[in-house]
Amino acid sequence: MTTVLMVCTGNICRSPAAELLLAHALGPDAGVQVASAGTHAVVGAGVHPPMARLLAATGTPYDAFLARQLTPAHVREASVVVAMTRRHRGHVVELLPAAVRRTFTYRELARFADAVAPELPAGTPAERLAALLPLAAAQRGRVPVDPADDDIDDPYQRGDAAYEKAFAQVREATASLVRALRG
Repeated sequence: MTTVLMVCTGNICRSPAAELLLAHALGPDAGVQVASAGTHAVVGAGVHPPMARLLAATGTPYDAFLARQLTPAHVREASVVVAMTRRHRGHVVELLPAAVRRTFTYRELARFADAVAPELPAGTPAERLAALLPLAAAQRGRVPVDPADDDIDDPYQRGDAAYEKAFAQVREATASLVRALRG
């Protein structure tokens, strides 16, 4: 099984939204398991209510979600680690330096997926994800990008507009990744 690990701070807003949207979009037969964890998780908490409302509006189930703390074992076991910000990506790589080539921010991975999707071989989403990773890593530094464009800002306790913006960015990145993995 190919595993995608989403990472944010509290594991109650951005990373659960990314986990649940991607898992829902790919479906149970994709061969891809999606999980999430937080660098400073609110362990055992559900999805924060403003984000839960946004997930519910898309028909994405969220009731069974429980936040968990990121560990080196989670990073080691993941096929790809997808961070919500560059800072989270740095935290992951500090935990396990060997993960550097398979750790991306979500918006970065989405941009790379869009760029290399035509090069991916036919196959299942899991097979296409395996082929995507080295191609995505090779994209780093090829096109100048404002580094801030890779971050999805934390909406926690910042009002509905901040949640809506973060959710829209997560949905956009999810759509790009699903297009690439579904072919």
